[in-house]
Amino acid sequence: MSELGQHESAWNRLSEEENWDILVIGGGATGLGIALHAAASGLKTALVERNDFAQGTSSRSTKLIHGGVRYLQQGNVKLVKEALHERGLLMQNAPHLVHNMEFVIPTYKRWKRWYYGTGLKIYDRLAGRLGLGGSQILSPSQAIAALPGVRSEGLTGGVSYHDGQFDDAHLALSLASTATAHGATLINHVEVTGILKRNGLATGATVLNKLTGENQHVYAGVVVNATGAFSDAVMRMDRAKHTPKIRPSQGVHLVVHRNHFPGPSAMLIPKTDDGRILFAVPWHDRVILGTTDTALKQVPEEPRALESEIDFILSHISRYLAQPLGRTDILSVFAGIRPLVKLTNKKTSELARDHVIRISKSGMISILGGKWTTYRKMAADVLRKVHHRRNRDFTIADTRMLRLVDFQAVARAASIEGLSDDALRALVKIEAAESMCMTVEDFLSRRTRQLLLDAQHAIRRAPVVAEALAMAFGHDEAWKNEQVTAFKKLASQYLPPQSSSS
Repeated sequence: MSELGQHESAWNRLSEEENWDILVIGGGATGLGIALHAAASGLKTALVERNDFAQGTSSRSTKLIHGGVRYLQQGNVKLVKEALHERGLLMQNAPHLVHNMEFVIPTYKRWKRWYYGTGLKIYDRLAGRLGLGGSQILSPSQAIAALPGVRSEGLTGGVSYHDGQFDDAHLALSLASTATAHGATLINHVEVTGILKRNGLATGATVLNKLTGENQHVYAGVVVNATGAFSDAVMRMDRAKHTPKIRPSQGVHLVVHRNHFPGPSAMLIPKTDDGRILFAVPWHDRVILGTTDTALKQVPEEPRALESEIDFILSHISRYLAQPLGRTDILSVFAGIRPLVKLTNKKTSELARDHVIRISKSGMISILGGKWTTYRKMAADVLRKVHHRRNRDFTIADTRMLRLVDFQAVARAASIEGLSDDALRALVKIEAAESMCMTVEDFLSRRTRQLLLDAQHAIRRAPVVAEALAMAFGHDEAWKNEQVTAFKKLASQYLPPQSSSS
């Protein structure tokens, strides 16, 4: 595990540096990728995140590093080819967090085997030398062997192909550690409250330390807005009359025990009633089911699954299983917001995940849209814009082969279910010292993934985590109680609402 350093030290460095080369707002996949690319290019780099690293969408994905079969169906070959190339690079640079996984499409009409098989051969070709394995046409017995529990009645076989599977929050922390190792200063729980300007040009930001209540100015040659679904809010700080560019869409996932889906492969349902793709993906000895596509008018701070979204996933998955799933089978429910870019009047389910860069009159650079798989390419595109705007020249680093600092390390523990209280306290102490783990939620949601894996167990262990954090940072009993109460309130939203039909 590589160190991010102490929160207090990072806060002090923000004020000690009179003028940063670049200030990145947002500590999700995009912002962290930009901070790493900038620091590797020799720029004095600062990044501020108002909550925790990857607290939003970047820790609530379907856990896939993929080209996007859906985008191939839509004819967006450019995005698919780009994403497949980036997938291959990530497999090389973060092998401890990104893994090759077989996906199977079960078919119940004979012609669909050949239809999907032809499309996936194109997918294979687009991956080129960075491919993870060729697609195959499967017989019914082969499909059942790959997907135990799949509905066998009427099964004509299937098609298998390969894609990447990963832990999103842990990859984000790995990116943060690597950026720090290259000299960047990153800090979480620090919120931007305003954009600083001189002669109409963005020169930095006013920031608030949410843990201490302190404020300070951070000055930088270039300000980059990488806040994902919240990009419009930051753009509005820069220009009050800003016209919204983000069209938010909510994606919900359900987590169930592996015994409901015990095979080694993931399952893909190629077309749901609303035209989306649905996945069942093995992950940390659980299975993630998702996702949905619900257009939102506003971006909530903490998105919450709708009853209809839960029912949608259960009903569609159950059509393909020998034993249908119900609400009592769900261990956790989580939702994330896709920051889709509003360039057309298409439905959100028809919008691709291309990224767009906008530069305001003040010079602030905003990166909109995108997806986890292409975070490195997005960062490279932003650095080219930064290079164009900088007064002094610098050489943009080639990050295509930049190994993450912990790529040979043992991956973080995802679950705490096998840990004694003493072992749990020891683990919390390490994360508090090395990864800016400041709250109970930081630990149970992103340093480990317990909240997503089993929300009830996370609630039960919250007091022990709070006790260990209080000891690490010298907090009193009141802080400890506040943390437990806040976490239980949050975690209750990850518990599936029960209904008479369950």
